[in-house]
Amino acid sequence: MRELIAPYTKPDTRRSTIQLLTTVLPYLAMMAALFVGLAYHVWAALLVIVPTALLLVRLFMIQHDCGHRAFFKSRWANNLLGTFLGVLTLTPYVDWQRSHAAHHAGSGNLERRGIGDITTMTVREYLQHNRLRRFLYRLYRHPLIMLGVGPGFQFLLRHRVPAAQQMHRWANWFSALGTNAAIAAIVAIVALLMGLQPLLFGFIPVMLLASSIGVWLFYVQHQFAETYWETGENWSPDAAALEGSSYYDLPRVLHWLTCYIGFHHIHHLSSKVPNYRLRECFLENPSLWKAKRLTVWESFKCLRLTLWDEETHRLVPFAALRQRRLSFENATPR
Repeated sequence: MRELIAPYTKPDTRRSTIQLLTTVLPYLAMMAALFVGLAYHVWAALLVIVPTALLLVRLFMIQHDCGHRAFFKSRWANNLLGTFLGVLTLTPYVDWQRSHAAHHAGSGNLERRGIGDITTMTVREYLQHNRLRRFLYRLYRHPLIMLGVGPGFQFLLRHRVPAAQQMHRWANWFSALGTNAAIAAIVAIVALLMGLQPLLFGFIPVMLLASSIGVWLFYVQHQFAETYWETGENWSPDAAALEGSSYYDLPRVLHWLTCYIGFHHIHHLSSKVPNYRLRECFLENPSLWKAKRLTVWESFKCLRLTLWDEETHRLVPFAALRQRRLSFENATPR
């Protein structure tokens, strides 16, 4: 598989530049239209929020490619662009890059959970916790928190300091504080020139919607019923990529807006494949068609899946706990 994918791992500077321009320029134009429109007619301007948010998601995906050093050939160009885009996406580039690398290194490994991924308990772990921990986990996995409150908290507040596992690194603090300073400067300039209304009713709604879309994409790429989780010597990075990453079969325009991240199994097999080559890699190699395919409708059903069942090797909903709790309690010594 990796040999098949290797020819697609070379960035094309021309294609990368065109993709960047066809995303940054429309995004800035949309933001300008939104800011100016708010000064004249609030409700009409709000119609621009959805396409602007989708373009912001696309910018984050380009930043994602830079973090994998897959967008440009040179390391410095990827880092420079990634740092700039991190200001627009409110995401400290270096700090996020390292956390995301940890996600790739341990995806599907039960012993390496908790860094750059969706927190997932096993059925046994859940049953062993006290009522407070169970309640907090249920709250965390609730769709309104997972896709509503959580994404806003992550991008607006949590990203202002390095990830917990990275706080000892000066580079991560420099990345976070530098990004914060650049964001503060932009906010101050906009506030002085146009007031707070464009920020409160323009950028904040765009950011909240874009962050929810981004978290949703990340969620369905690994949180489906037949996903992959293993421990110790049983864990395989290749199996985790092919069995634990979905092929999210989106309409063509949504594939474009999300930089083809729906071909996620290919991305996990080789993160060096530029986003604009993921689709052609998939179409030209039938052996890659065996990945778990999720349609848009099927993906909504993944929201109810919350726990990894180590006996059936499936993600299951909380509703499946009733029978498992009885068998667990019967097997526990009194």
